[in-house]
Amino acid sequence: MSPAVDTTPASSPRPATARTRAEGTGARPILEIKDLAVDYGYGENRVKALRGVNLTLHEGEVLGLAGESGCGKSTLVYGATRLLPPPGLISAGEVLYHPADGSAPIDLLRQSDADLRAGRWQDIAVVFQGAMNSLNPVHRIGRQLEDAIKAHRPKSTGKEREARSRELLEMVGISAERVRSYPHQLSGGMRQRVMIAMALALEPRVLIMDEPTTALDVVMQRQILEQVQDLRDRLGFAVIFITHDVSLLVEVADRIAIMYAGEIVEEASASDVYRRPRHPYSYGLLHSFPPLHGPRRELQGIPGSPPDLQNLPSGCPFRVRCKHVMPECADVHPELGRTAFDEPRREVACLLHDAGHQVPEELSV
Repeated sequence: MSPAVDTTPASSPRPATARTRAEGTGARPILEIKDLAVDYGYGENRVKALRGVNLTLHEGEVLGLAGESGCGKSTLVYGATRLLPPPGLISAGEVLYHPADGSAPIDLLRQSDADLRAGRWQDIAVVFQGAMNSLNPVHRIGRQLEDAIKAHRPKSTGKEREARSRELLEMVGISAERVRSYPHQLSGGMRQRVMIAMALALEPRVLIMDEPTTALDVVMQRQILEQVQDLRDRLGFAVIFITHDVSLLVEVADRIAIMYAGEIVEEASASDVYRRPRHPYSYGLLHSFPPLHGPRRELQGIPGSPPDLQNLPSGCPFRVRCKHVMPECADVHPELGRTAFDEPRREVACLLHDAGHQVPEELSV
């Protein structure tokens, strides 16, 4: 039911390709999230899980969402697509989807349930967290793929749906003969690929992937990431890729948005986040992963834990964990804006970048 509307990474960023939208330039917006606010619960005890989040996804772009568990990544995309389970409540904002024909944008939060259902899987598809365990264990893979196609294309014939199912499996690197297999006959990585194939069955323009590689070993993670990159280049869809592992995003994403306590605290190209993090939280995330190359060094990590969203500290939510905290951080809530270096297409929410402050060396290189 739709809710009411009230580290040093493992490797360097991947090289740019002809289809890369590293800065979001030269491409039209396809999905715009404006001032989105999401609460859990009602009344005085409700938890403000998202507070006025703004984000834009461009055509053909891979946009990464990173942050610790509980920072609001999944809530953001589930709220934007109206897939929040109760007691999730969208309390404010707009989510504008721009149709391919160039017509006026559609606010997904104000669509009827029928129109919203018709657009799912065709305009926007989701690969859910733990998706590889979402397959029905008593039905063959082909049956489940065909059911998804039939639901949106009822006039298609059985032969057409079977041919499409075989084509989809081959597209994600699985033998077409596996349409006769049951889920338990596939490995975890193969089940994950089936879910990606199902999400791409109706050729959506936007693919949302929520922690798609969390339960897989590192070899299979690599294969899945390469598969997604190849499919994006071939089919041209845009991707929102959610993970807590920034090192993965550095390789696969064009832009990265860092989330903390229900807000975006930094947004920039993947290469800029990797080489020049501007927010202390981004710096901490990047240096929480062991390097595979270069001299050994002690991992720094981030002290403490994410705040309780029901009892957020005053001022900057990150100040209780920040080694660069200043007295004004206790009173002033930083807004997302330009950095102290006035870098184009880059924003950060940190008082260190306000006029008159000295940005620490590690955040200014």
